[in-house]
Amino acid sequence: MRADFFSSYEFFTGVPDSQLKPFCNYLMSEYGISDKHIIAANEGNCVALAAGYHFATGKVPVVYLQNSGIGNIINPVASLMNDKVYSVPCIFLVGYRGEPGVHDEPQHIYQGMVTVKLLEDMDIATFVVSKDTTEEELSAKHEQFKELLAKGKQVAFVFRKGALQFDGKVEYKNENKMVREDIIRTIAEHTGEDVIVSTTGKASRELFEIREARGEGHERDFLTVGSMGHASSIAFEIAKQKPNRRVWCIDGDGAALMHLGAMAVVGANAPANMIHIIINNSAHETVGGMPTVAGSIDFCTVAKGCGYKNTVCVDSFEALCEALENAKSKAELSLIEVKCSIGARDDLGRPTTTAKENKENFMKFLED
Repeated sequence: MRADFFSSYEFFTGVPDSQLKPFCNYLMSEYGISDKHIIAANEGNCVALAAGYHFATGKVPVVYLQNSGIGNIINPVASLMNDKVYSVPCIFLVGYRGEPGVHDEPQHIYQGMVTVKLLEDMDIATFVVSKDTTEEELSAKHEQFKELLAKGKQVAFVFRKGALQFDGKVEYKNENKMVREDIIRTIAEHTGEDVIVSTTGKASRELFEIREARGEGHERDFLTVGSMGHASSIAFEIAKQKPNRRVWCIDGDGAALMHLGAMAVVGANAPANMIHIIINNSAHETVGGMPTVAGSIDFCTVAKGCGYKNTVCVDSFEALCEALENAKSKAELSLIEVKCSIGARDDLGRPTTTAKENKENFMKFLED
């Protein structure tokens, strides 16, 4: 299916996904970030933006997301969009990760099993699109769905891998010089036997490979392979329960933005043994490189306002090393924002241990 199939619609908002990368690239090529296209902080945020658009214009919005984000839309769809409440028509375009029978990463397996059921349980009529779906089939379903949209209902097109195509080229880059893998390697050199909780995506994959290259075990690291935006909360509660251990959280800008309220909870409790690092490349790089709004966010000011005691933003390895050692010397909640380039090795691997093995080895390390 061509990525411009939905070009007749005038407002798009979403959280980028690798399965939807051709569509996301089409939107960036056609509209960039504009009145017609907003990349939101999380999928629930998308639903609210879509509702506001409909209230102001009477038109139908289009929301795109990975199926992992369905949980974030359940509340606003059920309590805001549903035709028993405000009756807001909306088209959802959903990337189908973890589709049954298709190999995928562990965090996607169960989500894939329940994707269609969750959508249908929310009274969202659903159509699964594959690379074999014809334009005629898609057009016929779209016409059928228009009748539901006219009644204030929501519909979803769920896209299997390879179902979307876009031949245009979009380049994602920034002016930062520090490479994320080198940043994480530097962090690992300074943390010693401390605990690290790393966020989902390439950050955890890079941390795993760095340990392998150094001949180190992985028991000190909790690799948050899913649950985008929740690594800092996991790290906070570990720090609270283990006050004699220093806990580092390696976060990403997209993840931090997705559930920014977590910083308020962490800051209000101010665990003295936690150091929160946000690696900021202002991009959803793991799923393609589309931008976040983090390029215009001052995370240090946000963290200060939330109650973090010690905050600093760095853009060089010399400054990073100084910040890491300074944070270690202080018994107070710290935040280090690291400005980062976009990009990773093409041959970057994935953890060779299972999620359960990671959890069990990590818990044993905490006990010891």
